[in-house]
This record gives sequence, structure tokens and C-alpha cells, in this order.
Amino acid sequence: MATKHPQSRPANPRFSSGPCAKIPNYSLDMLADAPLGRSHRAKVGKDKLKAAIETTREILGIPADYKIGIVPASDTGAVEMALWSLLGERKATMCAWESFGAGWVTDVVKQLKIDAEVKTADYGQIVDFADVDFNTDVVFTWNGTTSGVRVPNGDAIPADREGLTICDATSAAFAMDLPWDKLDVTTFSWQKVMGGEAAHGMLILSPRAVERLESYTPAWPLPKIFRLTKGGKLIDGIFTGATINTPSMLAVEDYLVALDWAKKVGGLQGLIARSTTNAKVLWDFCDRNDWIANLAEDEATRSNTSVCLKFTDARIKDGAAFAKAVAKKLEDYNAAYDIGAYRDAPAGLRVWCGATVESSDIEALTLWLKWAFEECIADQ
Repeated sequence: MATKHPQSRPANPRFSSGPCAKIPNYSLDMLADAPLGRSHRAKVGKDKLKAAIETTREILGIPADYKIGIVPASDTGAVEMALWSLLGERKATMCAWESFGAGWVTDVVKQLKIDAEVKTADYGQIVDFADVDFNTDVVFTWNGTTSGVRVPNGDAIPADREGLTICDATSAAFAMDLPWDKLDVTTFSWQKVMGGEAAHGMLILSPRAVERLESYTPAWPLPKIFRLTKGGKLIDGIFTGATINTPSMLAVEDYLVALDWAKKVGGLQGLIARSTTNAKVLWDFCDRNDWIANLAEDEATRSNTSVCLKFTDARIKDGAAFAKAVAKKLEDYNAAYDIGAYRDAPAGLRVWCGATVESSDIEALTLWLKWAFEECIADQ
């Protein structure tokens, strides 16, 4: 017999891990100042793009001598630009513990055919950075969006490393403390923690990365959209608002609105606190219920944004089918959208807990999770 579902639903059931929930009380009216129909190279366009870059620097605490650029093709485009432009000068070490990190391994080893050591860990675990040679160029994700596992800190990265560190931080930036002195290339996209619109990526370069770009030319041809130098010098305009290709000024305005909201909630520390508060609701829920658990095996590496969950009840006959049934039931009742595990990840759920999500909605979701679990167990 069906059990009665909870009466109160999350006010915003959007828990997708990308694109993620918009900022609280979001309205399209907030974009009224977007310079639509104007060139991004006009003063108004350049000013907006520069504001996006410098406000990002302010909130994230990025050093003044680091370059920040807005690039096409989301975080993927930013990572690919870094891989194609910087790697090949020395041996690389590829670290992967989830699907996106595995994708970068494929690009480097099979496409660019770079001499690389590949270090992997299963979903729920992380590569031991103590065993990584940082005199090679090291590529890794800070937070595994599809595994819910993150790097706890940058302590294992030496200050006197010879190689570059290239960090995909797309679901970490604005929700976790990133040690800028340990990161030479950092990338992220607007549609994750800030709930911005998709298709735009951010590329952040340390002085060491700039030096590599200006002193090393890859053996392979670079498409125009990847080129960061001209005549052996960094194309500085990319990092002051003169983008490589045409950006959406509507999306830029949307990002600026989100950045303004971020300042109002306490900047980076306020954003981290919101994400951690949200994630803790789910962590505590797992602690109270023996049929569900965090995919991350070590508490120190648990993500506070993309929280991945696995069902542990022995009564479940088909894990993948069961998880899909739970996610579908929650969506059918408008209690949670898009929370199924990533297609390459172990069967389970993935709930976005980034700063734009309200903890009251996560609390409401836990009641629905318990109900949906019991319903799907009965339906088997």
C-alpha cells in the first residue's frame, strides 16, 4: 500500500549539478541592464566583461598578478585551452577519480599523445597526492562533480615544484578554499556554484603559467580559439575583457548579478558556509539512516557541492533501476529535479548543495527521499 507523501515540498526543487539553481529570488528583471544588441567590444561591453573579471578576483581572493580570462565552451573549453597550450614541455601526471578527470586523461594520452603517468582512484576515493611527482605537469580536478569527492587542501603540493598544476575547479570555485599559490592554471564555469548561464568558462593563470606560455610552443597546431599568445607574448586583452570570440552579454549580466548577490551573503566565506550548511543536512541524514550513505569514503574528502549518495539496503534487487525509480518518483511529484547519478558513476543519487540552494529546501528534500525510498522498496 502506498504511504502518504510529505506535505511540504522544497520551494525550489532544482538540485541539478549543472546548470545549477539560480540565486534565491531570481528574476529575469534583474538582467535589465544587459547591453543587448551592442558590441562586446564597445566600451559598455568591455566594461561589463572587465567587471566580471575583477569582481571574480575580488570575491575569490585571486592574486593581483594572476591573469583571469573569459573563454568559450564553458569549463571544458578552459581546460582544453590549458592542456593544448601548456602541456608537452615536460612529462605530465594525470590524476583522475571521476568521469571528467578521466576525460582529460583521454585527451592528453590519446589525442595529444603526451608522455604521462596516469594515477586513478575509484569513485568515492581520491588519488594520494603524496605519491604525485610535482616536477611533472599535474592535471587534476579539485572537486569530482560526478563522484562527490574533493581534494581536502593543497598541502601536498610543494611550493618549489618545477611543473605546473592544472586544476579543473568547476564545482569547487566559490564553494571551497582554493590555495592560489599552489595552482598555476585554474578553470571553472559560471553555471555551477554561482548558478550562472552555461557556455562561458574562466581561465586563471599564475605568473608561472604565463612564463610557460611565452617560452614554450607546442609541437601541434593550435586552433584560433585556443591561442593565448601572439608573437611569443601573452594576448593580454583576453584577460582584460577582449574575449577570443563573442560572449553573450545577457549571460555576462546574469553572472554579474550572481556576483553581486555573492558579496551580499558574505563573499567567499559566506558562499562556503552556505554550501557546507546545505551539504551537512545530507551528511547528517545519511548518519541517521542505514539505507543510504555518502559515496565519498573519507569525511575529509566529502564534497560540499555535488553530494553523491548510494543506497545500501540489502533488499534492493537492482541498484541502477532502483536509483532511477527513486529519482523519477521525486521528479514526478515535483520534489526534486535531475538528481540521478551521472551516467558513468555508480548507481545512486547526486544532489547539488552549492551556495544558491537554500538549506530549507535540502531539509524538505530529505523527507521526500525517505518516502521515495520506502515507496520504491515496496514497488520491487
